[in-house]
Amino acid sequence: MKKSVKIVIISAIALAVVAAVFLCVWFLHIVPTREQKERERLVKEYREAKLARYQEENAALLPGEEVVLFLGDSLTDGCPLETYYPDYKTLNRGIGGDTTFDLEKRLQVSAYDANPKVLVLLIGGNNLYTMFENYETILQGIKQNLPDTKVILVSLTAMGGKWAKKNEIAALNNVRIKLLAEEYGFYFVDVFTPLFDPETMQVKQGYTADGAHFTAEGYAVVSAEINKAIVAVLQ
Repeated sequence: MKKSVKIVIISAIALAVVAAVFLCVWFLHIVPTREQKERERLVKEYREAKLARYQEENAALLPGEEVVLFLGDSLTDGCPLETYYPDYKTLNRGIGGDTTFDLEKRLQVSAYDANPKVLVLLIGGNNLYTMFENYETILQGIKQNLPDTKVILVSLTAMGGKWAKKNEIAALNNVRIKLLAEEYGFYFVDVFTPLFDPETMQVKQGYTADGAHFTAEGYAVVSAEINKAIVAVLQ
């Protein structure tokens, strides 16, 4: 084989290797990074829009107006409050994807500035293993900044599907939430038990769309328990 032909073949192989490496880097690193950045941008915009709306809602409240404020993550964010809590003036302060750390950063505009009559808190599902690093700090802030507000702590919920394995830690965390509710003089609501099927060790069928996020039937079960709690704290 002529030397020139060998050079061409070697060059072609080298180029193919470089192309293959480039494609691997592209699909394994560059594309995911771009997608991640886009997701982060959308999340940031969503949160900013939510907080801006909260400010507008707070400014529109009448002096002394009594509201029931729901604070949490996607389980709160996705709930049509007017459907399940028609007897009250409600404010939805849930943001999908929020951890306890995210929520703590927005307490001023999300909760304090609204000065609600009742505050219903459901948070921790997105960081079950780290939620108690600052859960009590959240309670302390609420106690200090909203001393006259009736506070309802809602238990973590039962889950199914790929999330079913988290039911054990959720149940354990609920014991601690209940103890903290007693310590701070807050009302505790157990929604885990009515959602949980001990035979399957998962959330009952039909209560969630994907094992975690509620269907209308699931919201009906949870809201029934929370409505009873609201009545109790307002007596």
